[in-house]
Amino acid sequence: MTNKIQNPILKGFNPDPSIIRVGDDYFIATSTFEWYPGVQIHHSKDLIHWKLIGHPLKRLSQLDLRGVPDSCGVWAPCLSYHEGTFYLVYSNVKNFDGPWKDTPNYLVTTENIFGEWSEPTYLSSCGFDGSLYHDDDGKKYFVSLRVDHRGGKLFGGIVLQEYDHQKKCLIGEMSDIYAGSDIGLTEGPHIIKKDDYYYLITAEGGTEYNHAVSIARSKDILGTYETAPNNPVFTSKHSQTNTLQKAGHGDFVQTKEGNWYAVFLTARPLTKRGRCTLGRETSIEKIVWEEGEWPRPYSGDKAPRNEVEGIGLHFPFEKESSHFDFSSNILSPHFASLREPFSDQWMKIENGQLQLLGRASLSSFHEQSMMAHRVQSHYVEVVSKVLFSPENFQQMSGLVCYYNTAHFHYLYITTDDGGKNKTLKIISADTFKVEEVRLEKFVFNKDQKLYLKVIFDRADIQFSFSLDGEKFVEIGPSLDGSILSDDYIQDDGTGRYRPAFTGAFIGMTCQDLSGDKHPAYFDFFDYKETVDVLERVENDA
Repeated sequence: MTNKIQNPILKGFNPDPSIIRVGDDYFIATSTFEWYPGVQIHHSKDLIHWKLIGHPLKRLSQLDLRGVPDSCGVWAPCLSYHEGTFYLVYSNVKNFDGPWKDTPNYLVTTENIFGEWSEPTYLSSCGFDGSLYHDDDGKKYFVSLRVDHRGGKLFGGIVLQEYDHQKKCLIGEMSDIYAGSDIGLTEGPHIIKKDDYYYLITAEGGTEYNHAVSIARSKDILGTYETAPNNPVFTSKHSQTNTLQKAGHGDFVQTKEGNWYAVFLTARPLTKRGRCTLGRETSIEKIVWEEGEWPRPYSGDKAPRNEVEGIGLHFPFEKESSHFDFSSNILSPHFASLREPFSDQWMKIENGQLQLLGRASLSSFHEQSMMAHRVQSHYVEVVSKVLFSPENFQQMSGLVCYYNTAHFHYLYITTDDGGKNKTLKIISADTFKVEEVRLEKFVFNKDQKLYLKVIFDRADIQFSFSLDGEKFVEIGPSLDGSILSDDYIQDDGTGRYRPAFTGAFIGMTCQDLSGDKHPAYFDFFDYKETVDVLERVENDA
C-alpha cells in the first residue's frame, strides 16, 4: 500500500477539472466538448483511486450537441454542493468561429450525484467557463468569462451576477470583477472564501504550453481583486522537460483534515513541447494555504510532479474490466458517442452483440454511429470482432482512430462488387486532405466475421486483421498518430488557429451513405494498455 498519488489522476481526455468534497467523498467534473454523454464525473475517497461514476447530461433535453463544430459543446463544467444539493453549471458552445461566440450556459441539479440530474435552467450567454458560488449569507452568484468580440479581443475579463435559486434566473446587474493578471487570456473562474477573503482562481496563458493556474483575492465579492504577488500558483511554462506540461485551469479542495489540494489540467507530450495525443488530462498537487496568506505549492515548485503526497487513506475500487463483450444491456460509462445520446435509433445491444446502424460519414456534425473509448496511454492495443455484410460501396464499418471530423485513421470493411464479396480499406483524414491508403487487396466472403486490431504506439498507428483472432496480418503502413492531437490541429500550417481541445479516441463505427441504415454487429471491444512500457515512457519523458 502506498500513500502517494500518481499523476495524472484522470488519464486521457479529461480537462478543466472542478472538484468538491462532500463528507468523506471527493468528486471531479471534467469537460466533454462534442462527445456524449456530457460531463464526466469521477469519485474518490482517498485522492489516489478514481472511478468514473457517470455523466449528468444524458438526455437531449439537457444537452443537444447536434450540429456543433469540432471542440465546441460542453466547456469547463463547475460542480458545487450546498445544503444537500449538487449543482452543475456548464456551457454548450454552439459556435467559436469568427469574431462572435455563441455560448449559452445552463444549470442542472440533483440530490444524488450517482443518480439522475434535473432538466436545465438557462443562465446566460455572455461568455463561457461559468461557475456557481454559494456565499455564507445564502446568496448565490454566477461567475464567468465575458466574451468581447470587439477587435478580436475575446477575453473580456471575469464577470459576476447574482442567481435567484427560487426564480431560477440571474437577477440584478452584471459586475466586472477582474480583468486578469499580466499573464492574460483570463478564463475558468472559481471562487473560494477563506479567512474573510474571496479568492478567485482562474486559468490564464491559454490552454497550451503557457497555461497557468492564477489566483487573486478581495474582501468584497464584487472586488477589487488583487493578484497574488507569487502568481501563478502552478504552471509548466518554465519547465520544458517536465513530464506534465500545460498545467492550468484548476480548482482547489480542502480535505476533512484541513489540508488543501489543487487539481488542474496537464498534458503528456510525445516529445519535448511536442504533440499530446492523449489530450488534456487531470493532475493533482498539494498546496500550503496558511491563514491570511496566499496559497503556494507544497513542493515549492510551480511545475506539477509525477508523484504527490496523499492524505493517509487507501480506498481502492474494484478493478474494472477493459474487455467489453456486450453480454449486458448496461453500457459501460467509458464509451462515448458523438453529439447525441446512445439510442435504439442507431444502436442496440442484443444477444451479446452490439449492433450499429450505418448513418452519416465521419465528417458529419450530426448523426454519426460511433461508440468510442478514450486513448489513455501512449501504448494501447484494441481488438474487435465484427460481422458486416455490405451491399454497396457506400456502406462501411470498422475501427477508427479519431480526433475530430477532419483528423482520423479508419480501417473499414466495404465492398466493390455489389456485395458479392467484401474487402478491407484504410482512409486517412488530415485537415483538408482525405485519402485512401494504398493497400494489398484482401477479399473475404460477405458473411465472414473479421477480427480488426489497432496498436497505437506513441505516434505510430498500425492496423491488422485476423480470421481466427490468433494470427493477425498487418494491413497498410504505420500511420502518423500524432495528427490526432490538439497541438497538430491548432497549428496545421494554414496560419489559422483552429479550436482543438479534446483527445484521441478509438471506436467502433458504421456508415451507410445511401441512407438505408445497413447494420454492423460487434461481438466485443477489447481495450488493453501496456503498463510496463507506459511507465518507462513517463519516466524517460
